[in-house]
Amino acid sequence: MSDHWSEDFALATLQGQQLQLLAQNFRTRQGEIDLILTDEIFLVFVEVRYRSSNYFGRPEETVNFKKQTRIRRTAEYFLSHYPNPNDQPCRFDVFSVSGSIENPKWKWIRNAF
Repeated sequence: MSDHWSEDFALATLQGQQLQLLAQNFRTRQGEIDLILTDEIFLVFVEVRYRSSNYFGRPEETVNFKKQTRIRRTAEYFLSHYPNPNDQPCRFDVFSVSGSIENPKWKWIRNAF
């Protein structure tokens, strides 16, 4: 169980797309990665962003250069401590969620950065 319903929603949606969970809320001193999954081709690092409304911008717009850098460093740490046995290429996705738990609006951006 994650810290927020949007992460659980993202995980369920991505698992419905045949991705397999490796880690959730992976934390280091460099930062955190919400979801680490794998599919037939890629090792996928996913940043989940939630906003209750788009009044101040879409959730995916909050993944700025600084946040991307932290995610990359955390992914490097993950890869240095947990082998990638299938030597899969890596991909960074953003899963954006807005609205309510009863009626979420979402967007899965593959290769976001």
